[in-house]
Amino acid sequence: MSQLLKITAGPYAFVARTEQDAAPKTCAAFLERLPFRDKIIHVRWSGESAWIPLGAFDFGLGFENATSYPAPGQILLYPGGYSETEILFPYGSCCFASKMGQLAGNHFLTVIEGNEHLAAIGEMCLWEGAQDILFARA
Repeated sequence: MSQLLKITAGPYAFVARTEQDAAPKTCAAFLERLPFRDKIIHVRWSGESAWIPLGAFDFGLGFENATSYPAPGQILLYPGGYSETEILFPYGSCCFASKMGQLAGNHFLTVIEGNEHLAAIGEMCLWEGAQDILFARA
């Protein structure tokens, strides 16, 4: 059963639904680590998106419900491999990529409230730099 998470990114609040049926292992691994705090920055290669670089962090996951073309608000977790582990937070047109080329990440969260602020947080990351982000149970 899907769960709701509150995401606070910079001054903006969002509510996201877990994609439990399509990505159960990714959802479980992420939910175990709540509350999850980090910094979100603008992407380098993927288009209109922000990301949370996680380096060599290992969630112990493979690929499930993976996509390279998330819609705005479809949050991906890339479990690592060809590039570093990361969370992708798309706010517009996006093709998930790194310096290694095109990637696919696990679509595990979908923003269902606050979508009107997606472009604002993306542009804030682009023009003002890293912002605090917190994922917590709603």
